[in-house]
Amino acid sequence: MFMIKEIWWNKRCYTRLIKEILVNKAWQQKVIVPIFSRTYLAKTISEISKFEGKTIKLRGWIAKKRTLKGRIFLVLRDSTGTVQTITEDKSKAYKTAEKITTESSAFIRGKVVKDARAPGGYEVKVSDIHIVGLAETWPIARDTSAEFLRDIRHLSLRDRKTQAMLKVRAATFAAYHECMTGLGYMEHQSPSFTPTPGESGAETFEVKYFKEKAYLTQTWQLYAEAMLPIMEKIYCVAPAYRADKSMTSRHLTEFWMAEVETAWQEFPELLGMMEYIVKFISTKVAKTCRKELIFLGQDPKYFATLPKFKRLKYREAISELKKGGFKVKFGDDLGTVEEKYLVDKRKIPLFITHYPTKLKAFYMKRDPKDKSVVFASDLMLPGIGETIGSAERSTDFKDVKKRLKAAGEDPKVYEWYFDVVSRYGAVPHSGFGLGMERLIMWFTGAESVKEVIAFPRTPTRFAP
Repeated sequence: MFMIKEIWWNKRCYTRLIKEILVNKAWQQKVIVPIFSRTYLAKTISEISKFEGKTIKLRGWIAKKRTLKGRIFLVLRDSTGTVQTITEDKSKAYKTAEKITTESSAFIRGKVVKDARAPGGYEVKVSDIHIVGLAETWPIARDTSAEFLRDIRHLSLRDRKTQAMLKVRAATFAAYHECMTGLGYMEHQSPSFTPTPGESGAETFEVKYFKEKAYLTQTWQLYAEAMLPIMEKIYCVAPAYRADKSMTSRHLTEFWMAEVETAWQEFPELLGMMEYIVKFISTKVAKTCRKELIFLGQDPKYFATLPKFKRLKYREAISELKKGGFKVKFGDDLGTVEEKYLVDKRKIPLFITHYPTKLKAFYMKRDPKDKSVVFASDLMLPGIGETIGSAERSTDFKDVKKRLKAAGEDPKVYEWYFDVVSRYGAVPHSGFGLGMERLIMWFTGAESVKEVIAFPRTPTRFAP
């Protein structure tokens, strides 16, 4: 059973509510109908253009408030946008409008009026206001320091720019899922606790697992490879944890990784698939978040019409960097500056392939024609640098053992992995890891990964 709250808007709401309950047989199904009469017929702000000249009900939060010449202007915000509302001095809602504060939640009823001067081209002439939650004095001002904003991230993320970025983030995740399921991939979930450090023990969070030592996962990859004989094409999107003390604009200690693993797939096919996935996501985001991208100063058309990605072998990249004045040699790891130099001059995504063996992880397959390099690639995005790391996996466990020892790792810990990739029906396979925050940075033009995640985790911050 439930109690029907007061009928605030009008009596017709009650009649309509009862009809809905009877038609849907909510009583028989024992479904709780969480309907307040004042919310029941509420519209979203994005809908108001459909109701020009009509009186509608809106709900949301007060983003701004100002008083001018006997009028109170309230900017109402919901998840779909903002709209300016006007409360006249002589209206019955004026006293309520005087009392309401910034970031209070409210229901507003009023007439939709077209006005080219108003943001969005429409405004609402208020006839009724109902305060749901009266906010205390808002702690954020124009001169609020960046450090304080980080301390109150739970409040500062209400900013319009942050809202736009997080909408792009949601669309990016949705597009990734849509793309992978459309390609016939099945979603898989791997454990967050692992007995081995993964790619780099020095950057891994070590945790106490009852009486044993464990690690928070950096990647699902090793476990994903174990799944290939039963699922063949699998993907995930999950948090990854790296105890990297780097404070750059591209690094977080907790971030989201989109990973894919495919049986029977060799290196050339892998590159083509990655390009398709990035283009698919880009096109979807450009369409779904056109308004947000424009607000953020980005061009949706650019992301919707990406040309063929460029490709460059590592040796070629080193040669090009030398010509550009960089002091680099074969075997050097490429830093952010070098990556951006190579990709930004092309203005489109760039694959750098065939990295030196010593630079990459133990599980990557060597090139049979040149054992000094592996079948690995990094996809560079303009303005960002490396965003996707990929490789064909090695099925030669003797070589893998040798490389583990060279890296100071104990091969015995990985015996289960050798069963998977070599001893029991191993096949050619490959995969990649896509840093979602870096991809979203590219879409939004954000200066830091901390801008594109609601609650960023860094070496100096794990709260709020």
